[in-house]
Amino acid sequence: MPPLVQVIVGTTRPGRFSEKPIAWLVDRLCGRDDLELEILDLRDHPLPMYEGTVPPARSPRDYPNDAVARFGQAIDRADGFIIVTAEYNHGYPASLKNAMDYLFAEFNRKPVAFVGYGNVGGARAIEQLRQVVVELEMAPLRHAVNILPELMISARSAEPFSPELFASLDQRLETMVSDLLWWTAALGAARASAG
Repeated sequence: MPPLVQVIVGTTRPGRFSEKPIAWLVDRLCGRDDLELEILDLRDHPLPMYEGTVPPARSPRDYPNDAVARFGQAIDRADGFIIVTAEYNHGYPASLKNAMDYLFAEFNRKPVAFVGYGNVGGARAIEQLRQVVVELEMAPLRHAVNILPELMISARSAEPFSPELFASLDQRLETMVSDLLWWTAALGAARASAG
């Protein structure tokens, strides 16, 4: 059974650009037999602002409500992640940070790669997220896909949108996914042996 790779859509605002990279990822990755792809959209998991009194690292899977439980159980079943993030004001979306703050064990010891877009291809948002996921004891990967403003402008104005508009990023995606699958296998075996 191939590993489950979850693509987390990190922004929830209306008119978001993320629909386009998600369509490209689905087009490029759904036909593969070495992974199972699942899209996890934060719009489908509306969560209140995190106000926990005990950090999730000290209270694993102790969910404060059904919405958090549903989100936690969804994240728990994944073997690895691709986070698709916008860059807002030199950082990543608050909706993404809020969602991540609710969990710990569900993310723990799993690899994560990033697809970013915005100024400098979302690189600053990705750099900040790498610091956050280390605190969740995840393995952030070196390879990422950065969608620069010039490509965003072309994709935004394309009617209809075609995933082929991102074809110049295909090799970068392949490198990132190959790396993600290696780490997914390695960390999955380590988690299984640890019980």
